[in-house]
Amino acid sequence: MRRLLGAVFAALLVTMQGGFASLAQAQGATKSWPQRAVRFILPFGAGSSTDIIARILGDRLQAKWGKPVVVENRPGGDGILSITSFISSADDHVFFFGPTSVYLVHPYTHDKLPYDATRDMGPIVRLSKTVLVQAVPASLSANNLKEFVELARANPGKMNFGMTPGFQEFVFEGFLREQLLSVSKIPYRDIVQASTDLAENRIQILGVAYQVVLPQLQAGKVKLLAISDRVRSDLSPETPSVVEQGFPTLESVSMVGVYGQSSMPLALRKQIAADFLSLVADPAIVSRMKAAGQGMDPGGPEEFAASIAEQHAQVAGIAKQLGIPRR
Repeated sequence: MRRLLGAVFAALLVTMQGGFASLAQAQGATKSWPQRAVRFILPFGAGSSTDIIARILGDRLQAKWGKPVVVENRPGGDGILSITSFISSADDHVFFFGPTSVYLVHPYTHDKLPYDATRDMGPIVRLSKTVLVQAVPASLSANNLKEFVELARANPGKMNFGMTPGFQEFVFEGFLREQLLSVSKIPYRDIVQASTDLAENRIQILGVAYQVVLPQLQAGKVKLLAISDRVRSDLSPETPSVVEQGFPTLESVSMVGVYGQSSMPLALRKQIAADFLSLVADPAIVSRMKAAGQGMDPGGPEEFAASIAEQHAQVAGIAKQLGIPRR
């Protein structure tokens, strides 16, 4: 019996020593990081809202970390180019910096996707959310979503829509199905061009980032029907949200965050998240981010992961409604 207990104790001691060694290694990794230049890989080009944010934070983090922070723009390929570039780096100094809306619908729109977001991307920090809106021409008789639905129902097939490709477009098509509306899709290579068509009444509703329609809004050529969120935005506090108006199906939140390799230890992810979160608590940085069309919504790895899971469930529900299988 004593021999048996001795053997069990010895095995337990070895396991504990291994655990302590792993913990020590993880702690050592967090203390020594970063050891070289850090790269942020973005799915958009220079000058985009995400690019502006990455450069604002990158400059401050470079001073904090004592290492260069390089912003690398890799637009194109529906965001897949930037994501695969990040994943294939297999480097804990390379991050994907972008909105969830870039990849959420990929499993339903692309065959043989070269990555799995849940498996390959480790959420680090949720920074903000791009303020998305539903806008219409100033001349349109509808002044809220209910009136738009009534107008579209009375004119089947006679109205057109433009939407930011990906998540927001997916959500809007689910909304049309739910409301039994016939509104034609006008595809855009560059969604920024759609704001001009909206102002000229060539399309009757546009779902896009607030910043995209801001010039036409300021010129009085378009008006906002709703903020595509659960709550109103500080950027347009007089505009009710889609949920507030009774259309929760239209909720489309594009969370901007940072991802590391899925193999990155949670302790290191939390350490990096803390550095980001300390910056987005700075009023001066908050002001600059809001000027870039961002609503503040900071959160650490666990909060970010929970938000992403919620959005995946939303997309899966819409896909089921539209009869679109996961590929």
